[in-house]
Amino acid sequence: MKKTLRDVDVRGKKVLIRVDYNVPLDVNLNITDDGRIASTVPTLKYLLNENAAIIIMTHLGRPKGKIVPEMSLMPVSTRLSELLGRPVKFIGSGCISVQSKKAAGNLNPGEVLLLENLRFYPEEEGKSRSGEKDKTAMESFAKELASMGEIFIQDAFGTVHRSHASTVGIVKYVKNAAVGFLVEKELKFLGEALENPIRPFLAILGGAKVSDKMDVIENLLNKVDAIIIGGAMAHTFLKSCGVSMGTSLVENDKFDLSAKLFKKAEDRKVDFLLPIDHVVANKVDFLNKNIPNDAIVKTTLDEAIPDGFMGVDIGLRSIDKFSEIIKSAKTIVWNGPLGIFEISKFSKGTLGIAKLVAEGTDKGAVSVVGGGDSVAAVKKAGVEKRISHISTGGGASLEFLGGKELPGISCMPDNIVDE
Repeated sequence: MKKTLRDVDVRGKKVLIRVDYNVPLDVNLNITDDGRIASTVPTLKYLLNENAAIIIMTHLGRPKGKIVPEMSLMPVSTRLSELLGRPVKFIGSGCISVQSKKAAGNLNPGEVLLLENLRFYPEEEGKSRSGEKDKTAMESFAKELASMGEIFIQDAFGTVHRSHASTVGIVKYVKNAAVGFLVEKELKFLGEALENPIRPFLAILGGAKVSDKMDVIENLLNKVDAIIIGGAMAHTFLKSCGVSMGTSLVENDKFDLSAKLFKKAEDRKVDFLLPIDHVVANKVDFLNKNIPNDAIVKTTLDEAIPDGFMGVDIGLRSIDKFSEIIKSAKTIVWNGPLGIFEISKFSKGTLGIAKLVAEGTDKGAVSVVGGGDSVAAVKKAGVEKRISHISTGGGASLEFLGGKELPGISCMPDNIVDE
């Protein structure tokens, strides 16, 4: 068990906290979804109640080590101030600039400072100014960040799978470190789902490519009682069994892998469920996320997709089939949509699954939803408040489910309890 915020004396201390405020902005630089900001408020309010001085670090977008005005954290400071009900100081001159260090040095207990975008500096991601990998530059940058505080709190689950200066490097240069309430909650729900699930344990996986989730599927097959595969991933599995997939996205070079995973599921007596019908279309405007006026959309009679058509969603028979096992599950982990749910006509399958997972949760199941598209789907279905836990880390939750070590977690100190 990692040391948590409650295990550290933060009273009156200067606390550096890494959060993930990589929020979406519209063309006018207005925040369109403040969920990531709101999710850290409990940690921040705890620190304020302890009269700590808070110095917040985060990134926004992918500026690639350059100053990009459109990726400034100014809009974030405004929204955070509203959520906290108090001023948030913001220094826009660079997170380790003279001005930032001066502001941090003058910060009083009970005050909040937001530093500018970490990724305006290439050193954050372990690169030199010329773009080359440079561990020394990253260590130096981490030391500069650490110099502004005494305690480091990791509350950015969305970045803990990255070995960056503000997630890993900084830990060795502070007096104490711990995980915040958000990360603690992520580790609790994801960890318990994988290591101590209430059974039956069901995994639902969607998305485009088997190759993107190969480690996840293989790791989950060691733990689950059943697995549902949807989205374009299902096309690869079905075609590997000789089922026609029309013009659907298929990874033909992953047929051997599909056979290996089928065999593993069989050996471990895991129910491996694939769609038994599909919504298909002969044309889709992927760029604009709509259906051309002359497109033909229909539902197949079985798992085969006819020539000239591509699978865009699971059909009603598949939803009915999946509903039985979702209703019987006591632990459900879901990552990835089961169709092109961004297009309303192709969202029925994904939204239907979201509602079924919510109904299962209402009846006592523990549900964990991770990944940006899955989270967007439960919100679109209006059931996000009925899910046990919605993970804030897309890539991090995926790597966790895949059994991989998360550098931003493994570097944090363990909580040693005297026996």
